[in-house]
Amino acid sequence: MASEAPKLSKVEKDQKFDDVVTNVEDAESLNQKIFEENPKEEKLDYSGFSKKTDPDEIRLVRKMDMYIMISLWSMYWLNYLDRNAIALARLSSLEKDLGLNDTQYQTAVSILFVGYVLFGVPSNMLITRIKPAPFLCGIMITWAIISICTAFSKSFAGLVATRFFLGVVEAPYYPGALFILSNFYTRTEIATRIAILYTGNILATSFAGLIAAGIFELDGKLGFAGWQWLFIIQGSVTGLVAICAYPFLPNTPSTTRWLTPKERELATSRLLRDKVDEEDQGSPLRGLKQAVADPRVWLFCLMQNLHLSANGFKNFFPSVVNTLGFNRTITLVLTCPPYLIAGVFSVLVSLTSGRYNERTWHITVCKAIAIVGFALAPASMNVAVRYVAMCIFTIGTYGVNSIVLGWAATVCSQTKEKKAVTIAMMTSISNASFIYTPYLFRDTDRPRYTLAMVSMAAFSAACALCAWAMRFILQRQNRTLHEKGSPTKYPY
Repeated sequence: MASEAPKLSKVEKDQKFDDVVTNVEDAESLNQKIFEENPKEEKLDYSGFSKKTDPDEIRLVRKMDMYIMISLWSMYWLNYLDRNAIALARLSSLEKDLGLNDTQYQTAVSILFVGYVLFGVPSNMLITRIKPAPFLCGIMITWAIISICTAFSKSFAGLVATRFFLGVVEAPYYPGALFILSNFYTRTEIATRIAILYTGNILATSFAGLIAAGIFELDGKLGFAGWQWLFIIQGSVTGLVAICAYPFLPNTPSTTRWLTPKERELATSRLLRDKVDEEDQGSPLRGLKQAVADPRVWLFCLMQNLHLSANGFKNFFPSVVNTLGFNRTITLVLTCPPYLIAGVFSVLVSLTSGRYNERTWHITVCKAIAIVGFALAPASMNVAVRYVAMCIFTIGTYGVNSIVLGWAATVCSQTKEKKAVTIAMMTSISNASFIYTPYLFRDTDRPRYTLAMVSMAAFSAACALCAWAMRFILQRQNRTLHEKGSPTKYPY
């Protein structure tokens, strides 16, 4: 009995969480005393999550941001510059030099996403069994080489071939980057990080026109057209960035070389606290089976597909802006402001989503804004009104992407294999939208592009409806978790 005395006095003196509690009444009494002695302690929200207040954890997150976000952002920025260079090359002499008609150009745009759809899921199944950092840097160097090769296409067939293989090697990057983020950030942090990552997409699209305007001045130098210089220069920079990013990309929290042992332990433990309904780890094939058997995964895939379907204007935005009637340089400059505003807006939306741990209303409001823009764009031929409409639908559309992906990464994270497959399924199925949306932007519909705008509005509305369907499903599942006494629940 003498050996037990120190334990009892420790309970009476310190009131620690990890002291011995012999029955339910003692536990309830201890919790009440601790709460009374710590009135500033954060309350748990509806999903069992509280705001982080530990200074060590806050410093850890900032450190991870410095290493992870800068590296992934730089890579993603160039990913989109290389992918969408063809939209700007059209404003040079691409179609004339290769003898392309309207349908052939649309096919060259869409064929890239066939590679995305086919190889997105297998690559993310693989990434759970290899080191993500060297894998992502390796594929980036490969797509840099293919992007340069695009400049030497001599025909429609050559262009289609390089675009297809560019899609194949680019397919693993975005789901792989999201997988890394989901292995380091919690449910209230990941949407903001995905939004910051996605600004690489937005700013690439925004500044691509300005970059192209400068590169096109090299037209005729060394016998290359402006569009050829575009692919050569951007591809070369991509390869350089891939090499520079390698030392800073992590693989897992427990093996990250730039974290201290204490930071590695904290990075691992805080993610374990964030999981809902965790299951035993398995093989990549088991992860695939788990994802395919979960109806929520398919609803998330549909939601993301509808979102990117509404974003189908992206590959034709320079052409849409060109209908305003300005010269090539002014047109390229005008493509920039809508994306800059959208980038800031998307980060703000994600910050409020993370702050309040809410997703459904954020998606609904953003899609409502987008619908207003899509409705206004073909309704008037006034230049100012049409340009404002382009800004509105760009802002509303880009505010949603990070929320949907971050939501799915949290809800479907029972195993890392399932999470990886879920992210890959969402990105692959959603990228399938870029196979068919190019055919909505027909030259015969210029300058209003009525068919495309009406379709984008319908896709936006359907995406919001999917978000509400998911909310109702998760609310019902949370009631079941509550009855089982689960400390954490699904966010919505």
